[in-house]
Amino acid sequence: MWIPTVAVPYTPAMDPQPDTGPSEAPHIGYRTLMTLAALVVVVAGLRASGPLLLPFLVAVFFSILSAPPVLWLERKGWPDWCAVSVVMLGVFGLLTTFAGLVGTSLRGFSAALPTYRQRLSEQTTGVMDYLQSYGVEFKSKDLLGMIEPGALMDMFGSTINGLLTALGNTSLVVLTMVFILFEAAGFPRKLAKAVENPDASLESGGRIMLEIQRYLALKTVVSIATGILVIITAMLLGVDFPVLWGALAFLFNFIPNVGSVLAAIPAVLVALIQLGPESAIYLGLSYVAINMVIGNAVEPKLMGDQLGLSPLVVFLSLVFWGWVWGPVGMLLSVPLTMVVKILFEQSDDGQWVAVLLGASPKE
Repeated sequence: MWIPTVAVPYTPAMDPQPDTGPSEAPHIGYRTLMTLAALVVVVAGLRASGPLLLPFLVAVFFSILSAPPVLWLERKGWPDWCAVSVVMLGVFGLLTTFAGLVGTSLRGFSAALPTYRQRLSEQTTGVMDYLQSYGVEFKSKDLLGMIEPGALMDMFGSTINGLLTALGNTSLVVLTMVFILFEAAGFPRKLAKAVENPDASLESGGRIMLEIQRYLALKTVVSIATGILVIITAMLLGVDFPVLWGALAFLFNFIPNVGSVLAAIPAVLVALIQLGPESAIYLGLSYVAINMVIGNAVEPKLMGDQLGLSPLVVFLSLVFWGWVWGPVGMLLSVPLTMVVKILFEQSDDGQWVAVLLGASPKE
């Protein structure tokens, strides 16, 4: 059967086109969406597992600080178990002494808290009466309800309690430290048999350990000096619970940017309630002087550029880890961010992230 044919004119579009595969745009969008979803799951998991992870992280950072004396004793010929036992006895003694001193002051502060609330309410009422005598009119009850002076003392009391409770799980922290230090003693030998290039792995891990170790050691020394100066100042002025304010200054000095301010507020408030405005002003100025000398002169000279984090990154990490894990997360914010930065530096694909996290390069 004959079928008529029709000639179709040739056009370039009729040539076979190369197969470019699926479009890249949907693939990139899908990958980005999956990355964000995984990030949300990880952050939610971190928040939910805080009670379990926080003692472990505290133990890890204490172990990093305790590793040098353990390794030093081992180089002197001490057996692993003996070196770890001696160092752990010293750490346990320091933690117990610190917890005992702060616990005694904290119990006294908690017992005096109702009195401070009452005095602060009376002082606030007196200030309002004084202002009213000069013609400043307002509703006393409305202002008191807006200020809630006693709630401020309750807030700091609960914050201190929560912080010490999180850090005070001594048995779990010490037990975890023992296992970490025993594992660290034999880890190089295990790594030598587990990987083909153990020297590179040890160099990478050693760099992380060294940077965190230096930061924590220097920060601890600076914080101890800050706490001692605050204790001496509070004792000279006659402020109640000087050991508590010194311990608070020591702990909150690990929180960048705002830690010193947060540590000063409850101490100055107690000085105002107990001794009056003049002593409160003197104590506040003392805090400013201590933190200007320690924070702006001593600490930068000791640490130099070894921290290597952008100030904006430090502040954002403070907000993020504080939101995830509360006060203890704020204390650990800088060490955790340092670990993240160093890990990105070890990855070819993530070096640009490490550059963004780091401080601005010098010209």
